[in-house]
Amino acid sequence: MLTVIFATLPGLAALTLFFGPGSIINIALATLFCLLFEAGFLRLRKRPSAFYLKDFSAVLTAVLLALALPPYAPWWLIACGCFFAIVVAKQLYGGLGYNPFNPAMVGYIVLLISFPLEMSQWPAASGMLGDTQQLPGILQAIQQALFGIPIDGYTAATPLDVLKQNQSLELNELYANTSIFSVGQWAGAGWEWVNLGFLAGGIFLLYKKIFTWHAPIAMLVSLSLCAALFYDGGSSSSTGSPLFHLLSGATMLGAFFIVTDPVTSAVSNRGRLIYGALTGLLLFIIRAWGNYPDALAFAVLLLNFAAPFIDYYTKPATYGHRVK
Repeated sequence: MLTVIFATLPGLAALTLFFGPGSIINIALATLFCLLFEAGFLRLRKRPSAFYLKDFSAVLTAVLLALALPPYAPWWLIACGCFFAIVVAKQLYGGLGYNPFNPAMVGYIVLLISFPLEMSQWPAASGMLGDTQQLPGILQAIQQALFGIPIDGYTAATPLDVLKQNQSLELNELYANTSIFSVGQWAGAGWEWVNLGFLAGGIFLLYKKIFTWHAPIAMLVSLSLCAALFYDGGSSSSTGSPLFHLLSGATMLGAFFIVTDPVTSAVSNRGRLIYGALTGLLLFIIRAWGNYPDALAFAVLLLNFAAPFIDYYTKPATYGHRVK
């Protein structure tokens, strides 16, 4: 758990560099709330809370949920997401190892559906703000997170939002005329570096053999193939290039930190290939034709449903036996 938390630092550094310290504040608040909910519910279940808190699973859930939320999210929003992640998605199913759905993604989906306005208030990247605006923007954002003061003047649409809201325009026009793309070469201001940061953390986890390559690589290959199949060079019907999809939104965070969850994903290597490939397919379908610009959480939870079915048909034969 600690190794995975450590691997998120490059992505967190990029988020902080381009969007300010809001994600650090999110992590601090989410960690506090997740530990409180975990300890309180373990006490209700008459379990030794100190023993279970030491596995750092609640802290990892807090970190992943906080990274997925907009920086400077209101404290009550974080508290609500942590409650559903820890209590509803984890403890009510029996705790770590028994939860059928990824807790962080359950918390994220509840917030996205229940509070769409707060979940869309991403701050503008530093490359899109003047030096005189950056400091007051950060200060007002911190005030909004702690006291609920709105910061609409400092929020901006994400690259996936821009593409979703301007489907009548050619993609080439968006890159030429939209400020969020004018300071980002591949996927908008800051976002490509955030995804490259999480990619670096994922490569580190592969090097440490925390998980196998099957699920994350299958997801990225599937997403790339779908994007390449429907990419026509930038017309109004284009859904974005493969590089755009790989470096936008939560792609790399999902591939290396969400899809690789050993509890809620498939267990065999062949099953993980199928699980990852279907996650990438659903991610592209919802991004391209669904109502939500990014769809990682939806894709992951739908595949959490399917994981037992995939395991049933892909489990390897036990030693000395053949598959019927």
